[in-house]
Amino acid sequence: MANINWRTINIDALDPDSPANFDVSSLTPAVAPVSTADVQNNAQQIRQLLRGGDNEGALQGALENPPYGADDKGKETHLATVTEILQSIRQSDMSPMLSRIYKAPGGTEALDVLMKYIYKGMAQAAPASNTRNLTPQATGFSQIHSRGGGEGGGQAMSVLLSWHEKLVEIAGPGSIVRVMSDRRTV
Repeated sequence: MANINWRTINIDALDPDSPANFDVSSLTPAVAPVSTADVQNNAQQIRQLLRGGDNEGALQGALENPPYGADDKGKETHLATVTEILQSIRQSDMSPMLSRIYKAPGGTEALDVLMKYIYKGMAQAAPASNTRNLTPQATGFSQIHSRGGGEGGGQAMSVLLSWHEKLVEIAGPGSIVRVMSDRRTV
C-alpha cells in the first residue's frame, strides 16, 4: 500500500455538488448594460424634479431603474444623485414618504434598492474618515491627527443613518437580508 497523506486530498473536487464544481457566475442575474451618458441624463431629469419640489417623485425616479449594468462612474453618479435627494428631504417627511412608496406596486423592491444605496453611501463616507496622518513621537507612540476636519462626511453619514432607521421601521429587517444576499450591485 502506498503512503498517501489523506489530509491533502481535496474532497470538494470529488463531490459534484461542491461549490468548487459550480459556476458561481450563474447566480448573478443578467443585467442590461447602461451607458454613463444615460445615467447622467436620468440624473438631470431627477434633479429637475427635485428643484421643482417633487422630492417623492425624484426619489421614486431614482429607485425605479438602478443602473446595475453601468460602469463605476455611472454608478457613482447615480449614488450622488440618490444621496442628494435623501439630504434634501426633511426628517419629518421620511416615514410618510417611505410608507407611500412601500404601499405602491413594486414598493418592496424600491425600498430594497434604497437600502442598497444607503449602505453604499455609508461605505463611501467611511474612507473619508481614514484620511488621518500618524506622527511618530519620541515616546515611541504615534499621535493621530486629521487635516481639514472632515465634518462633511459626518453630516452625510447622519442623514444616511436616519434614513436607515426609518427604512427598517417601514420595510422591516427583511430588507437588510435581501440586500445582503442580492448579487446585483448599485
